[in-house]
Amino acid sequence: MNSGRKSPYFSVSVDPMLTVPRGAALYIGALVGPGLLLVPALAVEGAGPASIIAWAALLVLSAPLAVTFAALGVRRPVAGGVSAYVRDGLGDTAAALTGFWFLAAGVFGGPAVALIGGYYVADLTGSGTGSAVAVAFATYAVVFGANAFGLRLSSGFQLVLSAVLVGVVGVAVAVALPARATDNWAPFAPHGWWAVGTAANILMWLFIGWEAMAQLAGEFRDPARQLPRAMTLAFAVITVLYAGLAVATIVTSAGGSRVPLADLMAVGFGGAGRDATAVLAVTLTMGTMNVYTGSVAKLAAALGVEGTLPRWIGGDAHRSIPRRPLLALGALAAVFLGALAFGFSSTSDLIRASSACFIVVYVFALASAVRLLRGRLRAAAALSLVLVCVVAVFSSAYLVVPAGAALVVLGVRLAGARRSGRRTRPSRALPPRTPPAAAARAVRTASLSGRLRDR
Repeated sequence: MNSGRKSPYFSVSVDPMLTVPRGAALYIGALVGPGLLLVPALAVEGAGPASIIAWAALLVLSAPLAVTFAALGVRRPVAGGVSAYVRDGLGDTAAALTGFWFLAAGVFGGPAVALIGGYYVADLTGSGTGSAVAVAFATYAVVFGANAFGLRLSSGFQLVLSAVLVGVVGVAVAVALPARATDNWAPFAPHGWWAVGTAANILMWLFIGWEAMAQLAGEFRDPARQLPRAMTLAFAVITVLYAGLAVATIVTSAGGSRVPLADLMAVGFGGAGRDATAVLAVTLTMGTMNVYTGSVAKLAAALGVEGTLPRWIGGDAHRSIPRRPLLALGALAAVFLGALAFGFSSTSDLIRASSACFIVVYVFALASAVRLLRGRLRAAAALSLVLVCVVAVFSSAYLVVPAGAALVVLGVRLAGARRSGRRTRPSRALPPRTPPAAAARAVRTASLSGRLRDR
């Protein structure tokens, strides 16, 4: 029998008592996802070899970030994930914004993930971007159809896919690095130093997920001792994996490629390694999207029921996978993929828009942590908040996305409050409404395989 609790970025069901290795595996699974198949190359394309500085800076940021969320999990255990911490620290409106930013991140991130798989199929077949977009459309059709009929992959299978990806990346790095470790380091910063910040902003997509275990503290027998150990073990693995991948992507000239992991595998295993990587990419992206799409649909329905979104969206929230949000998500995905097909947008644009939404979620969560924690832990939260705000600066124009999302939420809530006020008799005072927990629970289950990342 399992507890049924879920991670905020990818769906997992856990045993009643987590061990340190199992907890570390869940941490890693929350961070590692399809983004590894493309994002490192986008960082090199944007900043050249200097992108290694962005990787290092984000790994430094990850340390206080992981400590902060581990402390929240141990000292203030809740079942609602990040939105519950935001509600405790900043109030109901901030929690509603957090939920909608999760949703917006999924709306922009989903087409990017689908297109990642499409790029690998296009490379396998020797075709171009048009074929990649067609594969992305096909992936969405399969995933949405499966979710509409309630066919979803288990979270355990998703964790297995993440483990396979970690293994493949490890092998690719080990094969590519020894012979080429000194290649392609000059010019070091071909696009200037500001580009390093831009690369960090893109790479942030791979670092969303440290909060994933905060609400699972109660699943450890001794959370005060075991959760920090699980976090430390996961941090060590992620540091080695990401550092190796960063260097390998630079030295093999995979920057600018849309299939960098296939390029790395081809160094040691030739065409067979390249073909196997394409199969893995399609399996991983489709598996991640299958789990993630259902979670995002449930989040949208919960936000509709709560009044953060139009209530029509939550009209069939009773279904295991609500279909009205699926229709809306499908329409938006078609628009974004169409824009990609006609050259009006790029995968990098979608990833940066999604990252901007995740970054503002972290800003709100860490601001709440500063208010909720004390002593050195509050200092760690404050340091994390400052560093995340620095990364946010490099989102530049992409901050329009979470800002626009915030205006939508505030507008819908204001309109709802006005309608409620007109229905309320002036002579009768009503007690304050207790915000429903549905949206908090739904945020907890939203998946990037970490993130769309898978998340």
